[in-house]
Amino acid sequence: MSVALAASVMVVVSGAAHAVVNAILKSGRDKMSSRALIDGFSAVLVLPAAFFLPLPHHAWGWLAASAAIHLVYLFSLIKAFEGADMMVAYPVIRGVAPVLTAVAAVGLFNEPINPAVTAGVALVSGGVLSTALGRHMGASTLAWSLLTGASIALYTVADAQGVRAAPSAPSYIVWSFLTVGGAIGGAFALWRGPVFIAAARSQWRPGVIAGACSVLSYGLALWAFRLGATPRLAALRETSILFGVVIAIFFLKERATPARLAGIALIAVGAGVLIASA
Repeated sequence: MSVALAASVMVVVSGAAHAVVNAILKSGRDKMSSRALIDGFSAVLVLPAAFFLPLPHHAWGWLAASAAIHLVYLFSLIKAFEGADMMVAYPVIRGVAPVLTAVAAVGLFNEPINPAVTAGVALVSGGVLSTALGRHMGASTLAWSLLTGASIALYTVADAQGVRAAPSAPSYIVWSFLTVGGAIGGAFALWRGPVFIAAARSQWRPGVIAGACSVLSYGLALWAFRLGATPRLAALRETSILFGVVIAIFFLKERATPARLAGIALIAVGAGVLIASA
């Protein structure tokens, strides 16, 4: 298997795991407590590896920038999910992210992009956004969703640079989860106080599962970014919406429409273009 194809497979698997994480977050009664559990367990799960891996020298600045952006991302994601169904907020969030990521990666860091990748990004983003058509979204929820998408683009670009600067991909991955999980997960837990304690007692099992899926999801994505160009891989990761729609329909009992099914078809075509362009 070529390096480019391996990176593609990694981000598709990453997308599937990411959809599971967001479904668990959406199903939680208190979103901020759920997010604190997910990120906290992610940090706990990767902690033993930190004793056997080199420190992420030359990447500390990127880790700090990523943590700051993640704080904005996680807060806005929670607010978006509080205001709309998963099949409304999630497509908007994930639909704007690939375009903004490509613009930032190419504009700021001169990462390579060609017409095929541009077409693939456009197809995936258009397909993801179209899966939200026909559902009402208030202005506030739309604003939170767009802010979430923008923050995804920013932390993706920052982490792509960071994982390439670190001595190894696992080193950066572990410290990324320790930073986000320890700092932001802890901050959210303290913010919710007694509500978090109650949530931890009743939701710790889904929290462990989501935490493990989060490590798998973003860990694979970061490793892939070390192997290939950010614009193509970031867009390909948005195949997560395919898995998200299945989860939303069959587990969260949300409704699918012809427009959403057409959107899924566009995503599939875009993914095919992106894989073929490797």
